[in-house]
Amino acid sequence: MTDLPEPAEEITPPTPSPTYRLTIEPAGGRVRAQIGGVIVADSSNAQVMHETYLPSQCYFPKAGLIDGLLAPSPLRTFCPFKGTAHHWHLQLPGRTIENGAWSYEMPLRDAQDVGGYIAFYPEQVEEFITDQAMPEAENEQVAGGTLIDWLLREAWLCETPAQLTEQFASQLVRIGMPLWRLNISIWTLHPELAGRRFTWIKDRAGVTEDDIPYGTLQSPAYLNSPVRHVSEGLGGVRQRLDIDNPEFQFPVFEELRASGGTDYVAMPLPYSDGQTQTLTLTSDASQGFSTAELGQVFECITALSRHYEVLTLRRNTKDLFDAYLGRRTRQQVLGGLTHRGDGEDIRAAILYCDMRNSTGLAESLSRETYLDLLNDFFERVAEPVLEQGGEVLKFIGDAVLAIFPIEGEAESAAEKACRLARAAAEEIVTRIAAAPAPAGRPPVQCALGLHFGDVMYGNVGAPKRLDFTVIGSAANIAARLSEQCKALDQPLLLSSEIARHTPDGLHALGKQRLRHVSKDVEVFGLGGASFS
Repeated sequence: MTDLPEPAEEITPPTPSPTYRLTIEPAGGRVRAQIGGVIVADSSNAQVMHETYLPSQCYFPKAGLIDGLLAPSPLRTFCPFKGTAHHWHLQLPGRTIENGAWSYEMPLRDAQDVGGYIAFYPEQVEEFITDQAMPEAENEQVAGGTLIDWLLREAWLCETPAQLTEQFASQLVRIGMPLWRLNISIWTLHPELAGRRFTWIKDRAGVTEDDIPYGTLQSPAYLNSPVRHVSEGLGGVRQRLDIDNPEFQFPVFEELRASGGTDYVAMPLPYSDGQTQTLTLTSDASQGFSTAELGQVFECITALSRHYEVLTLRRNTKDLFDAYLGRRTRQQVLGGLTHRGDGEDIRAAILYCDMRNSTGLAESLSRETYLDLLNDFFERVAEPVLEQGGEVLKFIGDAVLAIFPIEGEAESAAEKACRLARAAAEEIVTRIAAAPAPAGRPPVQCALGLHFGDVMYGNVGAPKRLDFTVIGSAANIAARLSEQCKALDQPLLLSSEIARHTPDGLHALGKQRLRHVSKDVEVFGLGGASFS
């Protein structure tokens, strides 16, 4: 007898996920639209459009609009489902609302029923007056739920991690999660900071942003924290805070419990480069978080990570460009000046500061001691420049090149730039004089030249290795004035172009022959005599 095959197991097909839809139906009666106290549209042939994600929208035939309402606008926008939207200005008594309405004059197939009809932006319409309720569609969402819907459609609009954190917290509260505290810890690339922390707390306005200095990573608070646990790849953390003998004994749990916390979760936020950031959730509700609630967060964690990663890269780029190029130069480069020769002719006060006797110090000191000395010198030079609004362009061996570009009307702007540059220069001299001397060595001295003139500010170098700097005779004169400080035994020399704008407290040192400068330069130093 032949065995009969087992009957196939009945498989229930999955329920189809909602899809993006667009439907149009008659409004079902007379509809009037009121804007600014004026009935601008009145029709019994209005149509209502229902579109996934969007509120239902009423469209009016042009015959139902008041005379003279519409004035064409050049603005065009595109929808892949409806076609090109032509925009219209609304001409009301005493005022015009720019781009207050739109229409699809050549609609695509799904929008044929509203071809040539006018829709008003909802924020403009005070009221729709109807004989009967207009039809409404269910607010259907594409598969993925509310959080995924927000991540796909809105999260990318956030401009900072703080804004993203605040909106994410709002979404969690919106879906009913009993959230009390949300914390995002992100590692960063920064000369002084290891990372940044963004904290949202219920009933507090906004998000608190805290810097994480490098030294924090050696503190007991970090070494014995769930953030370290997660970021080092040891997995997530889930802990009820209101029980005895918990599995995890992190000190921060005591702080959270004392403040009313009941449930705590830490999840990894994985970046595409392999680095792991940390997301933590804390509840103050007696029941804490449910599996379903945490499941929604878990399902969207990778998409959320990408948003944070993009914002982190953007912030890292700004911070690193500021550190390596300077704020003004960073704006130029990120603004598109990246081709060799790109730049602009500017007028600026140029500051060039050199360390005197650096060669002897480098030979007599250990490399580590000399490096510490050099970095201290650079710090004492750079900080006054930055405090006065200048731009440190580069460190050249043991020297610093900085500029104070003029902004605004030429004469007043030139005077301001020169005064700022001189204030920075005098502060540099004071700080260098106060620097401790290396053991058994004379104190460090500076040789600082200050000049004002025209330079090219832009890209120079090889096609694949560029430098953004200033080029021109004015920059050369500033450097040569620094050299002349040694010959005249002065810490600071200023050209007549600087002295003309900042005459107080200077004394003339006569015309000086500067190396590789064709004409003698009239030079001034600090002293009691006034420039006249």
